[in-house]
Amino acid sequence: MEEIRDNLVARIAEAEREGWLGEVEGLRVSLAGAEDKLVHMDRRASGGTAIDLGMPRIAPAQIKQVEGTDSLTQSLDDQQ
Repeated sequence: MEEIRDNLVARIAEAEREGWLGEVEGLRVSLAGAEDKLVHMDRRASGGTAIDLGMPRIAPAQIKQVEGTDSLTQSLDDQQ
């Protein structure tokens, strides 16, 4: 964003040298928008506070009985 702002400043200087008054006005509007955006970005970067969201809880896996898996479920039960 700073590069955009710097580019706009250079383009305004060029437009003023060349006498492109309409271009100067449009570039100044764009420059004001870029500077406003930089201010907002600076506020977010410096004034932000961390929010503790806590640790996520992972639910235990649930075994779903699928047709044709009786022997697999039985063998799992036998191992426990």
